[in-house]
Amino acid sequence: MSSDIQTIRNIGIIAHIDAGKTTTTERILYYTGASHRMGDVDDGTTETDFDPEEQQRGITIYSAAVTCHWRDSTINLIDTPGHVDFTAEVERSLRVLDGSVVIFSAREGVEAQSETVWRQSNKYNVPRICFVNKMDRVGADFGRVFNQIKTRLRGNPLAIQIPIGAGSPPTSNSFEGIIDLITRQALYFDTSSQGKVIETREIPEAYREKAEAARRQILDFVGMQDEEALTTYMETDDLPVETIYRLLRKATVEGQVQLVLCGSSLNYIGVQPVLDAVVHYLPSPLDRPPVTGTNPNPKKTEPEVRKTTEKEPFCGLVFKIVADAHGELCFVRIYSGVLNSRSRMLCPRTGKKELISQLWKVQASHKDKIDEAGPGSIVGVVGPKEVVTGDTLCEANHPIALESITFPDTVISMVVEPDSSAERKKLSETLKTLSKQDPTFRTKEEENGQTTISGMGELHLEVIRHRMERDFGLKVRVHKPRVSYRETIANSTEAEGTFHRQAVGVTQTGRVKLRVEPYQGDEPLKVENKLKPNTLPKELMSVLEQAIADESKGCGQLGCPLTHVKFTILDADYSQIETTDVAIQAAAVDAVRKGLQQAGVVLLEPIMKLEVVTPEEFLGNIQSDLLSRKASILNTERLEELHVIEAEVPLARMFGYSTQVRSLSQGRASYSMEPLKYDTAPQEVLKEMLGE
Repeated sequence: MSSDIQTIRNIGIIAHIDAGKTTTTERILYYTGASHRMGDVDDGTTETDFDPEEQQRGITIYSAAVTCHWRDSTINLIDTPGHVDFTAEVERSLRVLDGSVVIFSAREGVEAQSETVWRQSNKYNVPRICFVNKMDRVGADFGRVFNQIKTRLRGNPLAIQIPIGAGSPPTSNSFEGIIDLITRQALYFDTSSQGKVIETREIPEAYREKAEAARRQILDFVGMQDEEALTTYMETDDLPVETIYRLLRKATVEGQVQLVLCGSSLNYIGVQPVLDAVVHYLPSPLDRPPVTGTNPNPKKTEPEVRKTTEKEPFCGLVFKIVADAHGELCFVRIYSGVLNSRSRMLCPRTGKKELISQLWKVQASHKDKIDEAGPGSIVGVVGPKEVVTGDTLCEANHPIALESITFPDTVISMVVEPDSSAERKKLSETLKTLSKQDPTFRTKEEENGQTTISGMGELHLEVIRHRMERDFGLKVRVHKPRVSYRETIANSTEAEGTFHRQAVGVTQTGRVKLRVEPYQGDEPLKVENKLKPNTLPKELMSVLEQAIADESKGCGQLGCPLTHVKFTILDADYSQIETTDVAIQAAAVDAVRKGLQQAGVVLLEPIMKLEVVTPEEFLGNIQSDLLSRKASILNTERLEELHVIEAEVPLARMFGYSTQVRSLSQGRASYSMEPLKYDTAPQEVLKEMLGE
């Protein structure tokens, strides 16, 4: 089995929106024989964009898993969205993948979402190769994109190909093919066969000097990876191709380098070499470190380790749940052992066993039933009832909890109502199903009976609304979107909470003293215990800490989630007879509320990172409009005939911006926006929420 695992590649295709991810995926499926025709994004006929909303909009919304085979290797490929509203799909995919292909547009280069997916790859230590796509576009510049990977992304790129020309006909230097620097060959792709026929020629005379200089950089890098290779290089001034492949693979797997390729997926140029690079350089599950987790039993503090082999106890991570009116399909990455259908596996978070009634090999919208799956596999599972995204499944006799998946906070919300009161229960059930599928979609029942839904952006909530109507047959009314604010505190303070109650001759008393202070740390809220030893029994101490955590995780004084606050337990009274669980809990809640009120409220609003690309003639109008929206313009960069504006802007000022930017630029400007941070909201907004 281990030899089979060595041939598996679990990879993701990640990029900024419109860089060509889905088109590249379609070409990959066609060249590997996994599909018999090439779909088209504009026609809505692609294999991985099978959802009606994706076909209508021409964008990827949901990550799709497909399997194909290339040069005796099995490639499990996930095509991910590029739009920031659906960044959760990228986050959970990268959590379980072994490698990725990052695609850049040769014209636009490194864009806003390019930085986000690169950062996500760094977070999970995912080795990657780069593909500079759209070399046939006017303004394409391979060298500029290469340098941006180095400067903007702080990567360590190394070109293993260079383009022959750039841009489209009728220019004399239009993009024709690519030069493979390792084998010293020029590759030309026959468009009449949709790129299936590849002609190999000598490197054109005009490119030989440039190609040799670029190849020298590869040799210099490879020579530093291995003493034997360095000796050979110094003696012969060259290295065998197999040695180059082997050492580039080692460096890629270790994250030392990101190899850069180029082409034009739309025009069938350069996709097969990307497949070769996936097989040559990206890791198999065996090349990745064994997974580590914790034992759910608090008495066992040693880390649990699982190697990528059938002989280890089974463990896998649920990284995605697809829910519809007919049921749920859980996507599971298997790290160790074998998963069989009709088995029962433990979910450590709930402590319950879950039935694995069916196993499926998933191919985009198609599924094939299988009986078992081994380490390195990505499968669909039907049966589990209470699992959520990020849960571990494992053998009950060998429990392990893997690190879960964290997702960004929502930044926008709106009130949603059923079309009729009879559908209120159906709305509640539908929202519960959708929030289970999408960890960045949240729902909340307000005290006035209204239901608030929250997400990552206007498009995100619009897609959710369409799903409710199309997939669940639910007609809903929605209110205008509004910003999801947060609360923190202005000052440090100390507060004392008390509880005293006498009923039926029984007295219950409790007293808790807390320090409440602003806090900047990895966790939004923190509880610290500074009590002297034995002030409270262990059981009551646990109740006290939990009460503070539960109360602070609710809403603050303005009804917004609380963040950046630290609670320190300074003192507590204890009487063996009168200090009960109820008393200590109530005193803790009283102390938290008093402390927050004394510390003073600070309202925080989401600040977005904005990037606008516009022709020069509209630059002034767009900058003026951004300044009127209280934007801070950080940088303006010229990109051929275009200008790229980088700015930070309050989300509250950006509703309806897509219409405005089209109007200001006659439809020729584009923009992307993603959550950056929370910052202090204007005083007038705070006063309005306080009713002043």
